[in-house]
Amino acid sequence: MPCKLLNLCEYETHKLVRIQSVRLGSLKWTFNGVILMFICIMMLWNKEYQEHDYVVSSVTAKVKGVALTSLPDVGDIVWDVVDYSGPSQGKNSFFVVTNVIVTKKQRQGKCPEVPPYGKVCRTDEDCVKGFWDQHSHGVQTGACVKFDVTRKTCEVSAWCPIETKKKPPKPALLASAENFTVLIKNNIRFPNFNFMRRNILPEMTESYLKRCQFNRRTEPSCPIFRLGDIVKEAKENFSEMAVEGGVIGIQIKWDCNLDGFLRNCLPKYSFRRLDEKESNRTLYPGLNFRYYITENGVEERTLFKAFGIRFDVMVFGKAGKFSIIQLIIFIGSTLSYYTLVSVIQPFLFNLFQMQN
Repeated sequence: MPCKLLNLCEYETHKLVRIQSVRLGSLKWTFNGVILMFICIMMLWNKEYQEHDYVVSSVTAKVKGVALTSLPDVGDIVWDVVDYSGPSQGKNSFFVVTNVIVTKKQRQGKCPEVPPYGKVCRTDEDCVKGFWDQHSHGVQTGACVKFDVTRKTCEVSAWCPIETKKKPPKPALLASAENFTVLIKNNIRFPNFNFMRRNILPEMTESYLKRCQFNRRTEPSCPIFRLGDIVKEAKENFSEMAVEGGVIGIQIKWDCNLDGFLRNCLPKYSFRRLDEKESNRTLYPGLNFRYYITENGVEERTLFKAFGIRFDVMVFGKAGKFSIIQLIIFIGSTLSYYTLVSVIQPFLFNLFQMQN
C-alpha cells in the first residue's frame, strides 16, 4: 500500500537526445518542408485564406423570332413572341411553343364523348345522366349516340367537337423555332461584400450585343443564345424534342475571386435536359398545355393543344475575398499537423537508422 501511494508522487519526463547526422538532419528538414509545402499548396488551391459568400440572383429572358406555319384546317399562321411564349412558367423560366394540335369551331353543345375517355355503349341504359370524372371532356346527358361507323359512346354536354387527336404532328409544326434567340439578363449580388454584377459585362456595347451569339469557343460570355444551340449543348436533337416538348436547364455559374489584381468574376454557362426524354419510359412524355381563341365575340373557340420546350435558368455562385481572420484560423488549425509530425518523426528516424 505505501509503495502505491509513493507512485502517485512520481514525475516522468522524456529524455532529449541530439544526434549530429547529416542524413537524419536532411530527412527531418525534408519531411518538414514537404508538409509545409503541402499546407501552402492546399491553402492557395482551396483559397482557405478567403471569406466566402453565396450569390443572390434575378433573371429575365427575352425571346425573339418569327415563324410561318401551315396548320391543317386552319391555313397559314405567323407566330410571333406573343403567340409562342405561352403562359407564365414561373420564376426564372420561359416557354417556347414548338408543336400544336388544333380543334376548330368548338361550341357549347352536345356530342359523343371520345374513346377511351367516353364509355362505349349500346343503349341509353348504359349511360348515367350527370356522370363525369377527371378524364371526361364533359357531363353525360344519359343518351347513347353514334360516335363512328362501328361504335356508340355516351353523349356529353361539352365544347363540341371534342379534341380527337392524341399524338402531335411529326415533324413538329414550329421546328423552325430552333433559330429563335433569347437574351438572358442575370443580375447577381454577394451581400457580405456588397458586390453587384450582371452577365451583360461593362465592356459589351450595344453594337456588340446586336451581332454576338453565344459560342463556347469564340463567344463564351455573350448573353444571347440560339435555341437550337442550347438544345445541342444539352446533347439533344431539337427536331426530335420539338415534337412532344421537354425541359432544358440553363445553368449560370459565378465563381468569383474579389482579391485585388486577382479579381475575376465572369459567368460560365452549361446546359442539360431535365425531363425524361424517352416516351416509353414515362406515362406523360414531353410538355404541353391548352389555350383557346374566341371568334367573332360569340361562344365559339379554336382550341390549341400546344407542345413546347421550357427553359429553366438556374444560377449558382460563390465569391471569395481575403480575410485575415480566416487566414489566422487556417494557420492555427494546421499547427496540429506539426504535433502529428513530432510523434511520427522519431519512429521514422529509428526505422531509417535500423536500415542503415
